Amino acid sequence: MRTIDEVLAAARARLDRLDPVQAHAEARAGALLVDIRPAAQRAAEGEVPGALVIERNVLEWRLDPSSDARIPQATGHDVRAIVLCSEGYTSSLAAASLHDLGLTRATDVAGGFRAWRAAGLPATDGAGR
Repeated sequence: MRTIDEVLAAARARLDRLDPVQAHAEARAGALLVDIRPAAQRAAEGEVPGALVIERNVLEWRLDPSSDARIPQATGHDVRAIVLCSEGYTSSLAAASLHDLGLTRATDVAGGFRAWRAAGLPATDGAGR
């Protein structure tokens, strides 16, 4: 048995995590920036223009290139997917799950959307702001 902190540490050990500035640069260069936050959270916090919204509960099905439910951008296992959540916890677990599917270039944004906003990167305001 492991604690969630141990599971999170193991997931992050498999990732080359990006800070928000690095993630923004990679997204501008063609990487998929995937926002996995639920709609209510995006509405309250704001959104990243151009980010691909795939809520966490369907992420693996949408990005697995062998899935019947994949999105058009899921062209192969070499796709660079950068996962974004609110604070960078759920995104680490999600990116590690993508690794399990063979998407070994998947990673996440350290600090999540809150760090993205704090870095002054492009974002819309949420309804709660």
